Amino acid sequence: MIMSNEYPRISGIVPPMVTPIVSRDQLDHAGLEKLIEHILAGGVHGLFILGTTGEAPNLSYGVRRELIERTCKQVNKRVPVLVGVTDTSYSESIKLAKYAERSGADAVVIAPPYYLPTGQAELLEYFQSITSSMPLPVMLYNMPACTKINIELDTLRHILDHPRVIGFKDSSMQMVYFHGAVQLFADHPEKTILVGSEELLAEATLLGAHGGICGGANLFPQLYVDLYHAAVAGDLPTVRRLHSLVINVTKLYRVGRYSSSTIKGVKCVLACMGVCEDYMAEPFHRFRDHERKQVRDLLDSIKPMMCEA
Repeated sequence: MIMSNEYPRISGIVPPMVTPIVSRDQLDHAGLEKLIEHILAGGVHGLFILGTTGEAPNLSYGVRRELIERTCKQVNKRVPVLVGVTDTSYSESIKLAKYAERSGADAVVIAPPYYLPTGQAELLEYFQSITSSMPLPVMLYNMPACTKINIELDTLRHILDHPRVIGFKDSSMQMVYFHGAVQLFADHPEKTILVGSEELLAEATLLGAHGGICGGANLFPQLYVDLYHAAVAGDLPTVRRLHSLVINVTKLYRVGRYSSSTIKGVKCVLACMGVCEDYMAEPFHRFRDHERKQVRDLLDSIKPMMCEA
């Protein structure tokens, strides 16, 4: 973690951790402990909980609070912990952020409120207001596939002037948009822009990103850390080789037909690896036997590649 004048600068690989659960409203305590140590052993630069991969909108507030408390206590400042506090309720976002602060988190992450899309003027006002009310520094999160609204570049340009905003995660998968966002950060060298789509991690880092929040780093964290470092160093042969491995890893969670299949796949692999349970928060369910076999067969084919990496 590189410190700026006032707030931490979050850069590198910050996995969006899955939330291990064993029932509708109960964390998988043993699995959570194993998962955190598994991820940290890969040399990651931070940990992001209660994001999209963490199924945050589908978890009870009790489970969210327990996850925050247990994660912050176990990580114990070894790396920065970022907590997603996106909610349809302004007040609930603030409450969760205050709980994260008391638990020892380092920053919060906010995406546009979902369900009814806002206009850009309303969104800017919302970001300015809620960011000013936050007890921790804020990373903004662009996830139009889930929120149904894209944070337009002009909106981003204005909110980056806010002193409590420390960075931006983009999961739009739109590289033209991303390049425009990178240009905005030239005026804010103390702030961080991270890419969410791991397929774009190599390209984005080579062209100005400061790292990535990539779901596959739950599984093979060192692979993503090595790719990030190779891209920062401009080591193109290594970047090409490791990028190819990342693309192979994404096949593990392309099984299934629906958008939830990505999270199901990541959790299924972790279960196959003996790290944690793969129970899903409702209304979703974990993969059935047929899909689990596909994932296990893919994992068996990829393991030798990981050993060679």
